[in-house]
Amino acid sequence: MAPPMSVPACVEIHGLVHDYGERRVLSGLDVSVRQGEIFGLLGPNGGGKTTLFRILATLMRPTGGRALVLGHDVAREANEVRRLIGVVFQSPALDRKLTVRENLLVQGRLYGLGARQIRQASDDMLRRVRLLDRAEDRVERLSGGLMRRAEIAKGLLHRPRLLLMDEPSSGLDPGARQDLWELLRELRGRDATTILLTTHLMEEAERCDRLAILSEGALVAEGAPRDLKKEIGGDVIVITTTSPGEVRDGIERRFGGPVRVVDGTVRLERPSGHELIPRIVEAFADRIDSVTLGRPTLLDVFIHKTGHRFFEDEAA
Repeated sequence: MAPPMSVPACVEIHGLVHDYGERRVLSGLDVSVRQGEIFGLLGPNGGGKTTLFRILATLMRPTGGRALVLGHDVAREANEVRRLIGVVFQSPALDRKLTVRENLLVQGRLYGLGARQIRQASDDMLRRVRLLDRAEDRVERLSGGLMRRAEIAKGLLHRPRLLLMDEPSSGLDPGARQDLWELLRELRGRDATTILLTTHLMEEAERCDRLAILSEGALVAEGAPRDLKKEIGGDVIVITTTSPGEVRDGIERRFGGPVRVVDGTVRLERPSGHELIPRIVEAFADRIDSVTLGRPTLLDVFIHKTGHRFFEDEAA
């Protein structure tokens, strides 16, 4: 269950800006993540989410603005922030030739934990991620899902207040993804661990308590997935046609707007869309190849907010 609105913020981002040379990749972001929630940064590759992730992980300093983790500035108080966060990168950061337990031993040493502390913490975390029976196995012998569990145990070894995860489901099959999300909800529910993750997968974003949707470095929407979809306010009608501009203009004249052409298809959002479809087909039957009707998805939210398809950012 997501924490109530009155819960204080774990992460506060104010006017965050970052440039790579003359290219601006973050454009004045304002985002707040409450303690104890699973918060997603959703966006296509090139949308800015990985840059924001790296700033929060203290791996780079922002060009402007501020980002705070439990009141500590990620740029000015990086050491304090690192004690409060655990990080799970998209690419595995485990030594594949070491056992699972040996990887956790190295992590514990980096955080200054003693041998007894490391042993107790390792057993506890491996038990929580249901990997204690594989503690003495080399990492190279683990499946992708089990390797991700080992990564999480490593990231949580020093009991961080905030767990940062970059594309956590990357490379996992559907069964392993389901197991991962059961684990994340358990961590959130039992330990009140705040989890902030990046993703470009709509299915994964749907599982988050709240989202920030990014496009070209800007925040285009923020809120719970169900609330964001409610903003569309009706059904989504998608029309395939060889003359999208002509059909769009004709629909706007006859039935009102707005109507958009996105990726060569005509899209409009209407309450009771099933009642409008027969009238559209009757009016433009000779120019319509197909019509689909659906309830709003997060992909529709992205198009509604940006006016273009999700992966157009990547092409740009």
